Amino acid sequence: MPAYYYEGAYANGEKVNGVVEASSRNEAVVLVRQNCDIVTSLKEVKNRTWADLMLFQKADPKSLSLVCRQFSIILKAGLPLVQAVDLTASQTQDKFLAKILRQVSEDVSNGWSLSYSFRQRGKKLPVTFIETIRSGEESGNLQEAFERMSVYYDRMYRTRQKATSALMYPAFVLAVAVVVVGIIMFYAVPTFSSTFLSMGIELPLVTKILIAVSNFFNKYVVWIVLLIAAVLLGFYVYSHTEQGHEKVSRLRLAIPVIGRIGSMAGASQFAHTMSTMLTSGMPILQAIEVSGRAISNYCMNKAVIRTIPGVESGKTLGECMAQSRDLPEMLVKMTAIGESTGSLEEILNVLAEYYDNEVDTATARALALLEPMIIILLAGIVVVILFAVYMPMFSMYQAI
Repeated sequence: MPAYYYEGAYANGEKVNGVVEASSRNEAVVLVRQNCDIVTSLKEVKNRTWADLMLFQKADPKSLSLVCRQFSIILKAGLPLVQAVDLTASQTQDKFLAKILRQVSEDVSNGWSLSYSFRQRGKKLPVTFIETIRSGEESGNLQEAFERMSVYYDRMYRTRQKATSALMYPAFVLAVAVVVVGIIMFYAVPTFSSTFLSMGIELPLVTKILIAVSNFFNKYVVWIVLLIAAVLLGFYVYSHTEQGHEKVSRLRLAIPVIGRIGSMAGASQFAHTMSTMLTSGMPILQAIEVSGRAISNYCMNKAVIRTIPGVESGKTLGECMAQSRDLPEMLVKMTAIGESTGSLEEILNVLAEYYDNEVDTATARALALLEPMIIILLAGIVVVILFAVYMPMFSMYQAI
């Protein structure tokens, strides 16, 4: 729904301004007239600017955690909200967030609510961030909402850092292997093959295969690159359709080891978000929707959101979650227990910590298995290449 910034005055001459949401200018005028006697100016608020459409602008969890902590400290000190936004904007190192905060400061000064301004200005901000702020405003616990989000995003950042650090070594080894094999196939093998062919000796099968593969890649390298690019582009486009997104997400859950890690990560995201939303005082239906949207896996995302009609009809969340095959059994059962005992927030907190630990452990185990597998694969490639190069030499020495 469009938003309109208005300026008006009372009959005694006192000026007033603010923002109203309305489906048309006429409706906006009617709403404004309920707050003042004369409407002097009415302008539709443009929700997006060209800068807002930049694809790679995104706030990382570390920056969000710092911003939330700054908000919490400033609000706890008793400073007005506008001043809190100004101070946070001036202290934020993230340029993307600083720009949004400066816009939000101006909006709040003009009468906007903090959550509405963030929703309009921060199109790339997480839905959890915006909805938690709105819940904190409605419940009167905005400072506590920011404090909880600071812990939430700090935990998210640390988890992501662990995964990134663990993947650095395997990724580096694979990159080096690709470069080395590429140099061998494109430069070394053609040199050896021309030498062997000039000798007129019978080449072993493994050498012929290696030379044939090298010739194929040298001849069709451009087409191979174009084909790979086309396949990746096609997969990207398909995975962003409704049907493709769901199939790819379900495929990820079905992959051994990786699927289990993804399922536990999704359960952790749900438990963390749902607990934060409920503790902030958000209504259960709205908390379910926000928690579902916070899950990165599309199938699990939709599975949670599909529970909303059932909860609206009077069923418990646990009963509705049990109807989905995409949600972990433990998450479903513990949610049902939390509802029946009236301690859903506490149980979700425990579940979130449990799944965080399980994801860390499972990821460490998977990477521990991945490293020797990479080494064995590289050793196999090296052995094949050595055999292909040295066997013709042995044949040549025997002929002499």
